[in-house]
Amino acid sequence: MGLRFLAATALLAASANAQTADNVLLVVNRRSADSRAVAAYYQQKRAIPALNVCTIETEPAENITRELYGKQVEAPVGACLQMRGLTERILYIVLTIGTPIRIDASAGKTERNTDGAAVDSELALLYQRMRGVQIPLDGPITNPFFRQRDTPFRHPLFPIYLVTRLDAWTADEAKSLVDRSLAAKNRGRFAIDLKAYDGTEGNQWLRTAALLVPKERLVLEETATVLENVADVIGYASWGSNDRARTKRTVHFGWLPGAIVTEFVSTDGRTFRKPPDDWTLGTWADKKSWFAGGPQTLASDYIHEGASGASGQVLEPFLMFCPRPDFVLPAYASGRNLAESFYMGMPALSWMTVIIGDPLMHLAPQR
Repeated sequence: MGLRFLAATALLAASANAQTADNVLLVVNRRSADSRAVAAYYQQKRAIPALNVCTIETEPAENITRELYGKQVEAPVGACLQMRGLTERILYIVLTIGTPIRIDASAGKTERNTDGAAVDSELALLYQRMRGVQIPLDGPITNPFFRQRDTPFRHPLFPIYLVTRLDAWTADEAKSLVDRSLAAKNRGRFAIDLKAYDGTEGNQWLRTAALLVPKERLVLEETATVLENVADVIGYASWGSNDRARTKRTVHFGWLPGAIVTEFVSTDGRTFRKPPDDWTLGTWADKKSWFAGGPQTLASDYIHEGASGASGQVLEPFLMFCPRPDFVLPAYASGRNLAESFYMGMPALSWMTVIIGDPLMHLAPQR
């Protein structure tokens, strides 16, 4: 049984790593100098074919209306794919800094039935829309790749694109994601931090993740203590600022190239703007403690500190729709690339999640 499991894992990892730059569509926002710079850097470093570079023109703001998203993002990306014969070959779409992150919700919508969404999560459904599938705008849509531990991602079996973004406080930090991706190796620790005295499914998912990553590389915290100052981290999952014991913006880890982060936080992808140096975590009751509309941890802080990939939520996703660490971390540890690892653990699309990082990043074997 053990040998068969190892053989299957090796086969899946080899299949996932077979995806190349030919499978990536790189999206450049012509109106953003940062987007153009980061896209050029990624294209050169990853040898993205010129045919796979798609230029759009939209305001380099974080929010976009539903109408403008359709006209200025989805339509031109769809045209690039169809007119160049790339619809099937492209598996991953990479957005760049200076591209909107959030589609505005219509007035009067509830949080559970909103038509607001992350641009990235909405764009993932472009594959279906180009085939005439009518997809409701209100509420989340089931991700067909969720829980697919044993099947490599491919078309047309999974009728979606895996969308990630190279985004950070600055263009230079976004470029660093590319460098770290290329240097990623299968080494380091998986740090998993539970919230004490919490009976929700979130803690169980974290415990399951701890059982599925390599035991000798696990750092697990199940008490009220917050994990901090852990060296050589390659994967991290926690409750972020939803753990009341957490009072600091960052955990001061030593991040290895290729390190990824996921946490159960409602608004950690709400902005990629740089917070003031003296800003720290606050409370929803105290608006003076907020930054960019909220008091919670930010995925971009982890990128700034040295992580190479992360998930984030642009609006309230609810716990059941957050990326599941019990799928994300084991998949990544086994050799799956960043895009497949995160989307395997993502229950819903047309919803709130953005994935930061190079989709092709994977943990190459040590030499």
